[in-house]
Amino acid sequence: MKHSKCLILNFAIMVLFASNLFAQTKKINQIDSLMKWSSKIGVFNGNVLVSKNNKILYNASFGFTDATKTNKLTTDYRFNIGSITKEFSAVALLQLQEQGKLQLDDTVSKFIPELPKWANEVTIRDLLQYTSGIPNVNWKKIKNDKDLFDGLKQIDTLDFKPGTKYDYNNNNIFLRHFIIERLTGMSYKLYVEKFIFEPCKMNTAIMTPFENEKNIAKGFNNDFVQDKTDLPITGGTYLSTVDLLQWTNCLHSKKMINAASLFEIGQQFKIEEMQSALGKAEYKDKNLIAHSHDGRAGNYEAILVSDIDEKITIILLGNNYNRKVFEISDAIIAILKNQKYSLPNNQNKK
Repeated sequence: MKHSKCLILNFAIMVLFASNLFAQTKKINQIDSLMKWSSKIGVFNGNVLVSKNNKILYNASFGFTDATKTNKLTTDYRFNIGSITKEFSAVALLQLQEQGKLQLDDTVSKFIPELPKWANEVTIRDLLQYTSGIPNVNWKKIKNDKDLFDGLKQIDTLDFKPGTKYDYNNNNIFLRHFIIERLTGMSYKLYVEKFIFEPCKMNTAIMTPFENEKNIAKGFNNDFVQDKTDLPITGGTYLSTVDLLQWTNCLHSKKMINAASLFEIGQQFKIEEMQSALGKAEYKDKNLIAHSHDGRAGNYEAILVSDIDEKITIILLGNNYNRKVFEISDAIIAILKNQKYSLPNNQNKK
């Protein structure tokens, strides 16, 4: 009798396993069809990764490495992730706060006293939430990091009183870099390599400036004109889809910063559609449950979407901007959750 019960139980387990495997295979095939369609109609050229329950379900490449359309992409290729790179400077500042080297309400002048008087008003929190009032970078005068710092020294007045309005601009980011350098005595690039890329096992991640690197996808537009070469400015980050998955897993598992810090960097100015240092972050009882961030640099486009409760992460990295990564990622989420979805079309391409 016991033997019969064991056989029945084992059979039931095998049926359940086979059913789950079939359902997963069906979803993978749907995602593959979606991506092939997106590539066929010319709205996605890049790499895609889908992870569920801490396992990579799908990792594929579509299209070409550059405007010549000579070489096809592989999953080893790295892409500029645009604004997603801003997460690294935010995490670095929270790491330094955990070490007792700063507080988010410290003013910028505490660390860089040679800046003008406005630095007495702007806090690190303002830099994280884009509420500093610092005017944007004057890119016509910028050739390197020194030019960026000199530009900050030449600012006379803020655009608004810190903490009262929101303005998403890159001077907030570069000032974060300079503060990290002052506090640590090392370049921002070296800090990120040593305390973020290395511990997170982001084995192929690189930060600008760099030279003669292989497996770098090059941005190009729909007229097959290639993007200009990066300025030798610190901070632009090129990652593979696996590198970015490593980052999200590392961040969400609190290996980089603790739970309180992870909550802190997800806070934003209290207006809808404003971004935090994590892009868009959703919390329940101060625990991160959803995290999404998109980025663009030239014709590179990137999107990261994580439903932490469902253990789903979707990453799309492209080098031919077509404004469709949001639609594609929404469709992938719908597939994974057994919901209806629509295929993207080639209208509204850049």
